[in-house]
Amino acid sequence: MSFDLEEKRLQEEIRKRKPKTVFLQLPEGLKPAAPRLASVVEEAGALPIVSSDPCYGACDLPVSEAKLLGADLIIHYGHTPMTLNTEVPTVYVEARAKIGIKEALKEALPYLESWNKIGLVTTVQHVHQLGEAKKLLEAAGKTVFVGDADSAKHSGQVIGCDFGNAQSVSDKVEAYLFVGGGRFHALGVALATGKPTVIADPYEKIAYPIQDQARRVIMQRWGNISTAKEAKSFGVLISLKSGQMKLKAALEIKEKLERNGLKATLFALREVTPSALIQFPSIDAFVNTACPRLSLDDAPNYGKPLLYLNEALVLLGEMTWEELLRRGWFGNGT
Repeated sequence: MSFDLEEKRLQEEIRKRKPKTVFLQLPEGLKPAAPRLASVVEEAGALPIVSSDPCYGACDLPVSEAKLLGADLIIHYGHTPMTLNTEVPTVYVEARAKIGIKEALKEALPYLESWNKIGLVTTVQHVHQLGEAKKLLEAAGKTVFVGDADSAKHSGQVIGCDFGNAQSVSDKVEAYLFVGGGRFHALGVALATGKPTVIADPYEKIAYPIQDQARRVIMQRWGNISTAKEAKSFGVLISLKSGQMKLKAALEIKEKLERNGLKATLFALREVTPSALIQFPSIDAFVNTACPRLSLDDAPNYGKPLLYLNEALVLLGEMTWEELLRRGWFGNGT
């Protein structure tokens, strides 16, 4: 396993807190380690139960599930804390990567050749390696900026729905380098800032730009808004996940839709999936107040427009498309 799972700290936390039952929650990439971590918990004197449901981030804490099972401690792996009022004490383990980044960074340099001022961003798994990345870029003649906007626990850290650290240096940089695996976070940086973004993937030891995909997503989003203009009935989605529930925003957008002569129905659900929404054929389009990435990343799978809050405001004429591009998709919108 190429991540630090802090097993010693896990044991210390359990012995200190003395829970009877521990609910272990891991994102998909770390789930293979769950049986071993359960053994560590048991050796420390508590009953471990592993959450087998998907975990999309720190916003997705299984509080109600832990309470139902009588767990008195949640151990959440792979993310940093969000401001959540959780009724079950929670310990966060960041799961820092134990893999070298130098090879991927060298692969990224040719893609950054056109720009001198580079914003450096990553996930929590690689924040401890940003110093090394900064030195390598500076040795190549780049001026490097690492944002610290207090929008995440660590400087330079970006989260799937929060790119404040990237946006805080946007006026100073010409392009961004994202250090980490996959396209998910880097695409968010490109959409949130409108700047060219290059991925340095240390797991695959490759690098590649993401701006073409970002342009395709933007065109797709405009198409979704245009299609939704023909809709007469809207479903407003409310997440039942503790860190994603925006009931106030859902009520406000419902009221705005109805003021414009449109029918709006509130739907509450834990998982926003195509199979869940297909059960309501009379609904022409949906407004998603849960995770904004559902609208951006999975939209083609839904068959009907799935707008996020700011996109709904564009639809209603309360925000221009240009304002949306400037402000990004990740704000509250109301």
